[in-house]
Amino acid sequence: MPKVLYEKRNEVAYITLNRPEVHNAIDVETHELLRQVWEDFRDDQDMRVAILTGAGDEAFCAGADLKTHVPEWDNVGPMLARSKLQDGFAGGITRGLHRIYKPVVAALNGWTVGGGLELALACDIRVASERAKLGSFELRRGMHPADGGIVRLVNIAGAGIALELELTGEPIDAQRALAANIVSRVVPHDQLMAVTEDLVSRILRNDRRAVESAKETILEVIGRPLDDQLKLEALLGYAICGDNPEIRKRSADFFSKTDPGRVGKTSTAL
Repeated sequence: MPKVLYEKRNEVAYITLNRPEVHNAIDVETHELLRQVWEDFRDDQDMRVAILTGAGDEAFCAGADLKTHVPEWDNVGPMLARSKLQDGFAGGITRGLHRIYKPVVAALNGWTVGGGLELALACDIRVASERAKLGSFELRRGMHPADGGIVRLVNIAGAGIALELELTGEPIDAQRALAANIVSRVVPHDQLMAVTEDLVSRILRNDRRAVESAKETILEVIGRPLDDQLKLEALLGYAICGDNPEIRKRSADFFSKTDPGRVGKTSTAL
């Protein structure tokens, strides 16, 4: 059975971590398989959005499979850090391939811990099952996150929740993660994929260039001074306005009240 399942349905790529017997932990082989998947998703112009989840009902991802990763790190010294700079976790989506501007949505179906949390945070939107639990357990093993787990946790949830999760090594449940903005929605377990697919359908109704430009803009403005953020937003936003032929057609649909997903008195189906 392949360790990563990769299926393309219309414009959506379905990526499933397929090692339920070890809570979908990512070993070195799985890491390399994911690299191939992310590169294919990036390069396939028929694909617009990816949904990432884990096999089974217990875990989204339990992080790195230490049985294969710890020997890889043994006796290499401080040069390990330099050698890993271009090679993030889970195939590089956490660092190295993180500039894929197509949206990636994570469906968190259970435990999301360690490198699994880093992987989830590297996705753009996270939908959580009510059973999901999230945590950063690396400090228990004598290490701490090095693939965006601290950086993205601070950016998304703030220093307070990042300090609590990192320093205690204790997990939080899905509702606490929702309150901390780590996940966007918490849904009944048996509705997880249906809700995720509905959310993806709402991304797909939007213009592709606008979606990818918006994601690029959001990633570019993080951490910059306000004036720089405003300049970048204007440059990228007006670039779309001045160079996207889809705008005229979509504006006509708006004026004629036929645009998909319209609400109110002139509602239309998605």
